[in-house]
Amino acid sequence: MNDIQSNKLVIAVSSSALFNLASEHEIYLTQGIEAYTEYQIAHENDPLQPGDGFELVAKLLKINDLSSSHGRVEVVLLSRNTADTGLRVFNSIEHWGLPITRAAFCGGNSPYRYIKAFGCHLFLSTRDDDVRMALEAGVAAATILPGSSKKSGDSLLRVAFDGDAVVFSDESERVYKESGLQGFSDNEVAQANLPLKQGPFSEFLLALHKLQGEFPNDCPIRTALVTARSAPAHKRVINTLRLWGVRLDECLFLGGMSKAQFLKAYGADIFFDDQMSHCDLAKEHVATGHVPHGIANH
Repeated sequence: MNDIQSNKLVIAVSSSALFNLASEHEIYLTQGIEAYTEYQIAHENDPLQPGDGFELVAKLLKINDLSSSHGRVEVVLLSRNTADTGLRVFNSIEHWGLPITRAAFCGGNSPYRYIKAFGCHLFLSTRDDDVRMALEAGVAAATILPGSSKKSGDSLLRVAFDGDAVVFSDESERVYKESGLQGFSDNEVAQANLPLKQGPFSEFLLALHKLQGEFPNDCPIRTALVTARSAPAHKRVINTLRLWGVRLDECLFLGGMSKAQFLKAYGADIFFDDQMSHCDLAKEHVATGHVPHGIANH
């Protein structure tokens, strides 16, 4: 990561996650690339409507308005569009007043290869294949599910994470798949003092925690762990986070209960989970990112 980006929390977002491009994508699928290009150029001064990742991006960027964190958060646009078709996206960014200045337009190719060059901690996209490649490259990434965006009505950014295969590795989830609930519980009790390995979102969580540390009072960010674990499997999680030096604002150990209503009560602006069944229920209430990682996605 270069010196300019090293002190920033950097989020990469695709154009289709930031804006609603459903009708434009339909033109591409049914009429081809030339028709799509002509349409985008003809409508480049017509602002695109917010997409499922828009609210999250807007809240992240507003953190920079606080004097103590000026310039600490950056959002980078990574797009499969060309510069020609992408001009409408940048015009829309200007229309909605989003301070996004850096972008990569990749002309039909996946933009994931530029994620590390920009120093990104997180990549959000609507394309599962791009997300998987980003995860394989060692960057936290999630597929924003359609229709999951919800406005919270305030400026506080609330981020919620699943535990196993998201914040932590899937090592314990593999035990559960192989040995069942009792085998999982026995394993977690026996290894309560052995920290879990880092998962794909651990570095993003650490970066968020570092940013939170700059706000001793009235922090604009809250984090929550929302996990199916329950006692006594909670001890290993707590011990691991202590070792990492991470403080989460809220930890919900649900013991297998559905996460959806708890996420609604928390008011999450984004929830990250590796299991699609949990994501499908959560997206009815909060913006949801599927993390295609770990044994549940093999």
